[in-house]
Amino acid sequence: MSERKTPRLLLGLIAIAVIGSAAFYLMPGAKTDASEALDNAKSSQKLQSLAELDGKAPASRKLDVQTWNTADGAKVLFVEAHELPMFDMRLIFAAGSSQDGNAPGLAILTNAMLNEGVAGKDVGAIAQGFESLGADFGNGAYKDMALASLRSLSAAEQREPALKLFSEVVGKPTFPADSFARIKNQMLAGFEYQKQNPGKLASLELMKRLYGDHPYAHSSDGNPQSVPKITLAQLREFHAKAYAAGNVVIALVGDLSRAEAEAIANQVSGALPKGPALAKIAQPQEPKASIGHIEFPSKQTNLMLAQLGIDRDDPDYAALSMGNQILGGGGFGTRLMSEVREKRGLTYGVYSGFSPMQARGPFMINLQTRAEMSEGTLKLVQDVLADYLKTGPTQKELDDAKRELAGSFPLSTASNADIVGQLGAMGFYNLPLSYLDDFMRQSQSLTVEQVKDAMNKHLSTDKLVIVSAGPTVPQKPLPAPSDKPAEQPLGVPEH
Repeated sequence: MSERKTPRLLLGLIAIAVIGSAAFYLMPGAKTDASEALDNAKSSQKLQSLAELDGKAPASRKLDVQTWNTADGAKVLFVEAHELPMFDMRLIFAAGSSQDGNAPGLAILTNAMLNEGVAGKDVGAIAQGFESLGADFGNGAYKDMALASLRSLSAAEQREPALKLFSEVVGKPTFPADSFARIKNQMLAGFEYQKQNPGKLASLELMKRLYGDHPYAHSSDGNPQSVPKITLAQLREFHAKAYAAGNVVIALVGDLSRAEAEAIANQVSGALPKGPALAKIAQPQEPKASIGHIEFPSKQTNLMLAQLGIDRDDPDYAALSMGNQILGGGGFGTRLMSEVREKRGLTYGVYSGFSPMQARGPFMINLQTRAEMSEGTLKLVQDVLADYLKTGPTQKELDDAKRELAGSFPLSTASNADIVGQLGAMGFYNLPLSYLDDFMRQSQSLTVEQVKDAMNKHLSTDKLVIVSAGPTVPQKPLPAPSDKPAEQPLGVPEH
């Protein structure tokens, strides 16, 4: 699955949209139709070209979001967009790994099996069916959600058969046994690869320490002990309850009328199992601060620092997004990148971020550094965080972050694929239809004190859960800060 780059300051909401994106590009067989559609759109001058911008920032796209519920209980969000003769649809189910119960890996296995077989068609015939129509199917499963997506030309002769096949794939998969065995083997091979990836090992240990017995603690992929025990009967049972019409948000964007959008939503939700929304998962308990180390033979050490952050309903979201952008949410120029890489050459990159979810998601800082300087680098990162919480951002840092947001914000709705991701997240997390405008307005009105207060309300250096993965080697002192560090950062991070 591919990921699209998005404005950094929208990390919390758009991260969900990005994480959920599933290769929204037409298959090779659709190239002719897609190219013709683009040519027609350009000739009718409906697309804003870079030349037309003439150095000006692109205009923010105003969205007229329409919403309703189908008779089967599915929530629908729809935006008409007639620039291209296509539409994008994304189904977001509350069917992520937080619903695995005592079978870690169940959600991702169920989702991976959707397009492996329907009545009369195997995985190859399904792929050929979408490709021959110039359509693209995508899917994926994560902590909170599972996704299924369709991009299709909007003309009835392509749209109708694509929708029929999509509805069968999502609503009536047959879960063939041979595909089930193959995908299980692929997952088991992936677990073997993880053993050679210190960053993954550190991440798994970190989530266990951070979440304990909470459903967020285990990897969405499951583990080598749980996956072999999962049965086809469990998949069918999970699909029947978690892929129910009452447990889905349908996001639609494209060259459709309201009547056509309603018909599509009714067709898709009508093909799903009947049932209500699943209950939201409980909030996690606050973990105790701890430090753990995983011994691993390498030249670098992975460092991960985390604590519980916020859920998606938190009113401080805009202030925390802005505060994190200044701390370490962007590239060069952030506090962490300046102190750790630019002044000392200790890492290729260091990043921080909130991941708001249905329950409190993690706030995390991660980096790789030279093994012989890992202890000093860890202390430096902790000191930068402590100083930032104590002093807050400067007015210049806040003004610069606001300007960056104002310049990048239009990219959040630059394409239909971007918009469908936004709609899906808004629907899934029950955000207001005015969310994007609200976020922009709140962010631009923030003061230094508001950002500082929000960061201190939700973060504390005394609550950090820390995990490192690397070799135990004699430590060297850190170099003094300099405009020209004696040692430049190591190349591309290991693994």
